Amino acid sequence: MASTVTSRPGYGQLLRTRGAWTFLLPGFAARQPFAMLTISIVLLVQHTTGSYGAAGAVAAATGVSMALFAPFTGRLADRHGQRAVLLPGVLVHAVAGVSLTALALAHAPLWALFAAAVPTGASVPQVGPMVRARWGVKLQGSPLMTTAAAFESVTDELTFVLGPLLATALCTTVDPAAGLLAEATLTLVGGLLFAARRSTQPAVSAERHTRVEHGSALRVPGVRVLVVTFLGIGSVFGGMQVSLAAFSESIGEPGLNGVLYGVFAAGNMISGIVCGAVAWKAAPQRRLVVGYTALALAASGLLAAHSAVVLAGVGLLVGMCIAPALITGYTLVENLVPQGARTEAFTWLTGAVALGQAAAVTVAGQLEDRAGDGAGFLVPMGGTVLALATLLALRSRLAASAPSRTVARGVGHRVPVTVD
Repeated sequence: MASTVTSRPGYGQLLRTRGAWTFLLPGFAARQPFAMLTISIVLLVQHTTGSYGAAGAVAAATGVSMALFAPFTGRLADRHGQRAVLLPGVLVHAVAGVSLTALALAHAPLWALFAAAVPTGASVPQVGPMVRARWGVKLQGSPLMTTAAAFESVTDELTFVLGPLLATALCTTVDPAAGLLAEATLTLVGGLLFAARRSTQPAVSAERHTRVEHGSALRVPGVRVLVVTFLGIGSVFGGMQVSLAAFSESIGEPGLNGVLYGVFAAGNMISGIVCGAVAWKAAPQRRLVVGYTALALAASGLLAAHSAVVLAGVGLLVGMCIAPALITGYTLVENLVPQGARTEAFTWLTGAVALGQAAAVTVAGQLEDRAGDGAGFLVPMGGTVLALATLLALRSRLAASAPSRTVARGVGHRVPVTVD
């Protein structure tokens, strides 16, 4: 039986939404391999070439191609349906992943590995954005949208905790190629199962005459502002990965890297859970500005941390500031973008995080090599401060205006619905 959404949404109420589990479970299985991809490539290529530099470069090529092609994949899903994009996409990804594995094991030249890495990254299925789009269909006009965004943020964090652990275990205890082969297999199986849940995917609009549906979601000014803010968040992830590893190495405790990054990820998960359990009264635009200001201040404090204990504390604080910014950004998409373009909008944000992370890894690595002494922490600070300046200058564009709703010709109209 259906019940009306109350003013205090919660996770229990969210998970009782009719039909939610039919896409949540296969969606989790399908997105799990995404977190396995980078570490699997690094461990395999390093094993076959003996070079971490070559391994990192091949993995970076995969990440950049994914970030560049993700919005295109999202746009196709909005226009033709998620199933129509997923079915060929997971097949291409599986073939590309197996090809990259075979080339690495055959000690192929580096250019051949790059040639295989590009389609491997470009064909990564954008399951996370597709799940968020399905929540948008289920919860139109519901206060549970913020809870759903928080739930997805926590799910992403859990994925990025379990995925690397699984890939590392396979590569180190089974075979260096086992991680990437498992990633390709899980992507294929999970993607096909997720695509089979046709009843919960967003409907493809029969009306192709609206400007928003014909154009890119990036035409929405608020989406462009969010892309910049998510680039800054990506700079935190990338800068922290390199700088924490360099710090642990500099104090002679390389194993401490996993602990420090785990504390950072734990902060993200905890704040994400709390954020989704709160019935927010402040407008999401204001919450984003306040939360992002806190993130920039916390990231700036990383430079002053010169001991493992202090760095763990500051890292925890940085992690706790990331989740609210991510959740609020994804929530704003529901207000800014018509339903027929939301998958693409979500992939722009996901791709922005990946692109920011790839750039941050490169810049932070150069800073640590040349300057040392925690210089890589300048990247999270610089990335978030620049993004915050952009956000403050253009925050008015995050409000859904009447003209934009007119352009969408009623597509953006929110009708309250009932859920289980």
